[in-house]
Amino acid sequence: MNEGGLFVYNVILGIVIVLSVVLIFTIMMQPSKQNSAASAFSGGADQLFGKQKARGFEAVMQRATAVLGAIWMILLFVLSFLSSK
Repeated sequence: MNEGGLFVYNVILGIVIVLSVVLIFTIMMQPSKQNSAASAFSGGADQLFGKQKARGFEAVMQRATAVLGAIWMILLFVLSFLSSK
């Protein structure tokens, strides 16, 4: 890998590390959906197949987590491609 490629690799690696920490925080900030002990045993399947849509803060956090996760995966594929050269 030449000097320019190494710089790009290191920049993307830094972004992935920061994005990983931000992704952890967005996952932890999502509101809990379990309301009772019974939902712990059912695995929350009633809410998974329910017709309730997320609103407000919950919807924003779900979208943010999905977008950050997708960006994180794309950057990891780019890193693996750059490291193979």
